[in-house]
Amino acid sequence: MSVAAPAPAASADPPADPTASSPRSRPWRAHLTVALIALVLAVYVTNGLWRDPYRHGLSDNIGDQAWFEWLLGYGVYMLSNGADPYFTHMMNAPLGVNLAANTSITVYTVLFAPLTHLAGPQVTFVTILTLNLAGSAFAWYLFFRRWLAVSPFAAGLAGLFCGFAPGFVAHANGHLNWSAGWVAPFVLWRVMKLREEGRWLRNGLLLGLALAIGFSVAPEGLFYVAIASGIFIGVWSCAKAVRHEALAAFGTVVKALAVAAAVAGVLLAYPLYMHFGGPQTFSGTGFNQRFFVEDVAAYLSYASRSLGALVGLGSDLGPNRTEETSFFGVPLMILMVVAFVMLWRRADPGRRATLRAVGVTGLAFLILSWGPRLNFAGGELPIPLPYAALAHLPLFDAALPLRFALAVVGVFGILLALLVDKIQTFPRKNLLIAALAVSLVPIFPLPLRVQERSPEPDFISNGTWQQYVSENGVLSALPFALNVHADGQRWQAYTMARGGAQFRIPDGYFLGPMTTGEEGKKQMGRIGAPPLATDWLFTRAALYGYVPRLTNADRIQARFDFRYWGVEAVFLPDEITGSDHKILFRSAVLTAATDLLGEPERVDDVLLWRIRPGVDPVDR
Repeated sequence: MSVAAPAPAASADPPADPTASSPRSRPWRAHLTVALIALVLAVYVTNGLWRDPYRHGLSDNIGDQAWFEWLLGYGVYMLSNGADPYFTHMMNAPLGVNLAANTSITVYTVLFAPLTHLAGPQVTFVTILTLNLAGSAFAWYLFFRRWLAVSPFAAGLAGLFCGFAPGFVAHANGHLNWSAGWVAPFVLWRVMKLREEGRWLRNGLLLGLALAIGFSVAPEGLFYVAIASGIFIGVWSCAKAVRHEALAAFGTVVKALAVAAAVAGVLLAYPLYMHFGGPQTFSGTGFNQRFFVEDVAAYLSYASRSLGALVGLGSDLGPNRTEETSFFGVPLMILMVVAFVMLWRRADPGRRATLRAVGVTGLAFLILSWGPRLNFAGGELPIPLPYAALAHLPLFDAALPLRFALAVVGVFGILLALLVDKIQTFPRKNLLIAALAVSLVPIFPLPLRVQERSPEPDFISNGTWQQYVSENGVLSALPFALNVHADGQRWQAYTMARGGAQFRIPDGYFLGPMTTGEEGKKQMGRIGAPPLATDWLFTRAALYGYVPRLTNADRIQARFDFRYWGVEAVFLPDEITGSDHKILFRSAVLTAATDLLGEPERVDDVLLWRIRPGVDPVDR
């Protein structure tokens, strides 16, 4: 999430009237223009999904798309059945999943539940994704207009940069939380209002509400906003030119923060408890913090979905295509340094206090994004970095370092807005305009990659499954749902969105503990449930085409596994989907299932095996 707080330095460097550069009576024209451009760009980036939301999936991260579609379907189920928004037994039978320890996007699942029920999670997913990108650009535009007091063009260009920066386009590959870049300017706007005299109660209430909304959409991003706000305000307040303002506002800000903390504490008490102490939670994250770091050279490179990469200037320095979080390119990195120096030389003491705070904030996040060890050009160097001292602290232990680079987007947006606003006053302005073009054109985004996904079987969509599974019984597609083959999870999501009778699934794609109970809470998390012999049998068959020779010992183990899950039936559709255009070995899955369970029966468009828990599969 991009993070920046341009300044409580409003009186030290007083903002001009935000509408001064356009007629006061017609600010809506600039607003509407930026909003339309942002929406057109967002539809352009996501057009592959819009062309067929029911069959197309994001090939660079089809698993996370399935996860968020599942959450949207669960939102309808939650509202219809009064279910817990932060814990579910619908997945990972019989233990369930702690949704608070994952990314539950509760606000989205509730607000968009009518659309999800009417059109399906597939349509809701691409709708939110599109609005996230467009809304982020527009929110930053409004933020820059209000708090930097720059021209509509400067604010619009900087806002579009923030909304469609390489890192956020990369996270649009499946992440409804990280593509919600609007959360940063939304929360920061309320932070900037805290110093208003006589309004500490109102502003505290609104900030508390903003924090609760931000937490429900992007909790890790909200953590970055808090860090950025703290660094910025701390550095700004120490500047001699504005120290008297900071002291004068101190009491008002403290009172407002106390109110905000109380409001957010009440609203978030239950989700925070579930996140840190609820069932099926874990310590830290389910990912390696030394792997998910930003390579120094990545800042100088171009992302895979950019014009720069299209002409051969891209790189593979990101851990995957969803986590290409910086990738600004050499020209933009140089331009931002030049812009800072040029703005600094022209700034009065009050504006310098703001620029210093912005620069320190950006530098801090830049270094934090490098993680515990320095990485350059794909290799880890034996050079420890500050994150090594933070990695075991609460919250930092659950963050992925490379995502701190997303905060640099907001810092660059501030510098870009200020530079463009004053560009006509600089000598050699034509050279600066050319530098802007050379810096920004290569990072212009390309549309997200898509692939065909297997359609929902008639067996599921027509409700035929209800003849073979009891109400809220356990049913699984083969292979069992996981991030690299998430079909079964998607189809459950579509069933939840329609309402009516439901089934539960074993396994699934989520973050959970390594082991159950108190021991699991102390250990780092993992993707999905710890595999048992039987689900691993089908995963190996699907991914690698490997089918071992099965014996009665394997069937005995399968009986234990099926009884543990409570599975009443498993089915194999005519088509199964892998990620990144990878072909899954359906024939190997069929061979493994037939060898383990016997011949299937054909029901509608699937092959079905009924399971009597504790009885099947029988020995041979």
